[in-house]
Order: sequence, then C-alpha cells, then structure tokens
Amino acid sequence: MFFRREKPHVASFSEITDGLRKQGFEVQAEPGGGSRVMKHGCAAVVFDKAIPKVEKAGVVVGHEIGVLCDGGYQKFWLTPSGVRLAAQAAQLRALHDFEEDLREGLGLVSLYNESLGTTNELHLYDRVKDRDHGVPRRPWEQH
Repeated sequence: MFFRREKPHVASFSEITDGLRKQGFEVQAEPGGGSRVMKHGCAAVVFDKAIPKVEKAGVVVGHEIGVLCDGGYQKFWLTPSGVRLAAQAAQLRALHDFEEDLREGLGLVSLYNESLGTTNELHLYDRVKDRDHGVPRRPWEQH
C-alpha cells in the first residue's frame, strides 16, 4: 500500500474573487490591472500575484479611493485628485472591519499590529516647506 498526500489546492485569482462575491463584496476590474473590491463604503485594489496583494485600502469618495493620512493634528482621507475629507470614527471602524474581512477572504495572514486598529497610508505632519533651509549640513549628510 502506498500512501500519498494529496496536493493542496491553490486557488486561482478568479476563484478567490468569486469567494469574495459570495461573502458580500462587490468586485470590479480596474483599468490598470487588478480588481477593485468594495463593501460598506470601503474599497481596496487587489492585484493577482502569487499571494494576492492589497493596495490602496480606504473609503470610497466619489469614484476614487481615499487613503487614510495622518496630519499630526487629525486623520483625513486623501484621494488621488487631491480631495481631503476629515476621517470620522465610524469610517475608521468600517475600514478596519473591511480590511479584516478582506484579509480573511483572500486567505492572507492578519498581523498583530494591524489587528489593533487602522493603519495610515501616509504621514504628512512633518512636511514643513523649507524647514531646513539655512541649516548647516550635518556630518552624516553627503556633500
């Protein structure tokens, strides 16, 4: 008698997106490749790689995805066209739940630091224009 282990089934990207549809996500093809996955006012762009890659998760603002930015004094949503909207607590909770459901639907690992709360895509609070103008070069800076 020979005992063989069955090879685990590796789901294709279309099978993964069909599974997401069964979980209540809306899936649309993106022009730049990948798929836009939406649910409860949140969206993300998912690309077909060896392991599905999630990019640009955020809140839907018009037809764009607004990513979460930290301005130091406040969190806000920033779209590619430059629209800024203040982030509300309900939106942050919805985004956190959306990202957890999406990771589970894609079969990705949920990391501890991401499970604690929402993470920012951008940090824009230390971007003062010409802040270092007139400051002498420091020894570790290249000449």
